[in-house]
Amino acid sequence: MKNIFKLSHVLKFVCLSLFAMVVLFNCAEEKIKESTDETLNITEYLRANPKDYSLFLEILNITNYASFMNTYGTYTLFLPTNTAVEMYMADLGVNNLVDVPLEDLEELAKLHILEQKILTTSFTDGKISAPSMQGQFLITGATNTAEGSSITVNKTSNIITSNIEVGNGIIHEVDEVLRVATRTIAETIESNPSLSLFTDAIKATGWYDKLDLPLTYVDSIPSYLSVVAQTDEVFSEAGFNNFDELKARYSHLDDPMNPEDSLNLFVAYRISPGLNYLADLAVTPALLTKAPLEVISIKLAADSLLINEETFNGVLEKGVQIDRAPSDETTTNGVVHYIKENYFIKKRLPAPVYFDLGDQPEFRQLSSVFRVPGMSASLTNDELASVTWEGSPSITYSSFDLGDSSRPGWHGDVLDILRLRDGYINNIEFDTPVIIKGQYKVWISWRQNARAPNSVRAYFNDTQLARTFNMTEYGDTSTPERVLESQGYKRHIDPATSRYNCRLLGIINVETTGRHKFRLQSLAYAGGNSWFDVVEFRPVDMDQLYPKFEAGGDGLIYE
Repeated sequence: MKNIFKLSHVLKFVCLSLFAMVVLFNCAEEKIKESTDETLNITEYLRANPKDYSLFLEILNITNYASFMNTYGTYTLFLPTNTAVEMYMADLGVNNLVDVPLEDLEELAKLHILEQKILTTSFTDGKISAPSMQGQFLITGATNTAEGSSITVNKTSNIITSNIEVGNGIIHEVDEVLRVATRTIAETIESNPSLSLFTDAIKATGWYDKLDLPLTYVDSIPSYLSVVAQTDEVFSEAGFNNFDELKARYSHLDDPMNPEDSLNLFVAYRISPGLNYLADLAVTPALLTKAPLEVISIKLAADSLLINEETFNGVLEKGVQIDRAPSDETTTNGVVHYIKENYFIKKRLPAPVYFDLGDQPEFRQLSSVFRVPGMSASLTNDELASVTWEGSPSITYSSFDLGDSSRPGWHGDVLDILRLRDGYINNIEFDTPVIIKGQYKVWISWRQNARAPNSVRAYFNDTQLARTFNMTEYGDTSTPERVLESQGYKRHIDPATSRYNCRLLGIINVETTGRHKFRLQSLAYAGGNSWFDVVEFRPVDMDQLYPKFEAGGDGLIYE
């Protein structure tokens, strides 16, 4: 009996122990994994690599930025190594980061951080698309040495290791601390010994003070300026060795402070509103300047940016090249570029512009199609840089068979738009060639089609032109020419054919020399094609009938 008693006690103990374990297991706090990604965030990554990054981590701690750089987000960090930060401190003459003014460290930290995730594959030779948290843009480029190629940042720092994936973004390791620009445009120019003559010019004209103003905002629009500076060497090559020689040549009123003085305009023509880095200029056909109603044209040719290279009346006017290497110099209130040659405002009288709508660079590159009789090609909106539209995915360039006398317009081709109407292509907008400022009469010519829209409206720079035109309307081949002109029509090609018509759209005032916008909008149903020939911009005091255009050819026919 004693053994049985002992065994029952043991069984009771085991049962009670098992019961307690079950209760404790069920009552224990459930542990849930709160993170689905164990990749370290930026701050944690720096903490995990103190040998390389402890000093930049100290900057984040001093500025209280370490915490937000450890939170969820999509950041890009240009991360200086400890060696880079040590060089920065040595340059400042301090032994500890706490000896650097807090505000300077805050601006420095923010300059190295972008609030977007940007891989090196998105870098271009120039400005990164997103600004830093400090507000200034970073500039990237490529440099080649005997040791190989590398990516530079702000022209001085090299990326050592790129595209390091962390939990909240991307890290690019750099070998030098990036510096915040602390000088205004005026101070930047004055501090450069090679710009001494340009400095004299901006001071004598009063532009120094305007280029020295701090950045301000009006309706959230910053007061950035962009300047094309000119070195003493460039001035010397143009025959100017001192300010007196420059003033004698350009100051026609002998009063450089006067905004109408030619020297003042010389400087103003090199200053543009807005923050325009080289990457921005490359996609800007015409840029406003501080010279009243004057623009500079920008042309990208291979890897060169050219100012004011244009073709007028078939004659190429060579442009001047921007010096890319020293350009893109960031300042507190804008950016400074450099030019390789001297240039001035080109004074021109209004001149006719004959805009063949089908003569687009992308069509012209199709050598087996462009102006080859009987050939055609279609391109989409994404494939044409200077034409945009709503609706239908493509427009067509057509070069007609010259054997059909009813078909050839000027050059024997047309721009073919299928159903210029709502639901297909309702609006189509073109970048015009350069038009010199002045007053012009605008004419449009087309090949008649009974199924084309019978009411089309035109706009110049969003200003509606006075008259609409009817693309179902035949050309008048019998009314005397001057009588027809008085009615707002003409026969624009020779020999004339009734299948082509030409309508006066109205008179425009072109306020600035440059490229402009010309838009067509259908106001009516169309069941067929619209065939456009030429848009003419003729100065108001010019003969509106002559020269005419050679039907099926490239020539101009004079009275």
